[in-house]
Amino acid sequence: MKQNKKVFAQGLCFDKIFLFFVLGSIFGSFFEEIQWFVQHGVWTSRHDLLIGPFSTLYGFGLILFLAILGPHNGRRGFIKTFIYAFLLGGVFEYIAGVLAEKIFNIQFWDYSRMFLNIEGKTTIPIMIVWGIMGVVLLKIVYPVVSKWIEKIPYKVGKTISIFLLLFLTFDMLFSYSVFGRMVARHKEKPPKTFIGEYYDKKYNDEFMYNKYPILKGE
Repeated sequence: MKQNKKVFAQGLCFDKIFLFFVLGSIFGSFFEEIQWFVQHGVWTSRHDLLIGPFSTLYGFGLILFLAILGPHNGRRGFIKTFIYAFLLGGVFEYIAGVLAEKIFNIQFWDYSRMFLNIEGKTTIPIMIVWGIMGVVLLKIVYPVVSKWIEKIPYKVGKTISIFLLLFLTFDMLFSYSVFGRMVARHKEKPPKTFIGEYYDKKYNDEFMYNKYPILKGE
């Protein structure tokens, strides 16, 4: 008897959710840059990691949708999915905005001048977009991409997944520590280790403002 062939990332498992996180982070990065260009007429980096085109806010938002709304997606209608995604997206964006300001003293977005905004952290129109994106993700994108992922040969998929997990773990730890050192530097706190000293030289304010113009209000 032939053994059943192993299927990579079968069902709503860790590997599949993680790969959606990667795809969502890449999509979010380019989406933000295009949106910024349309609004302001200039190209600027909208990544939140120092290495690679990743906007992990979108990645985390996407896996939150999958983890919470994914399990019963097939039994839930479009309207209910929209309402849940509308609320979930708004709450997530609000909390993410608060944490970015509290932890890193960085304001990546400010909706305070927009219609029906909630403390400048999100707006009702943006929440509607979250709702629409949630429906598109769960009802259209996820079923199709999920099948594509499961067609990846098991060993190849596992290798790719492990490599990306290690790479992005390093990238996030590295990037967030650089942002953290920038905040400490602005508070006139001297570096405590050689790593902090290296960050101050290599990733000084000039470098960070050139890479992320939004940090200085542009």
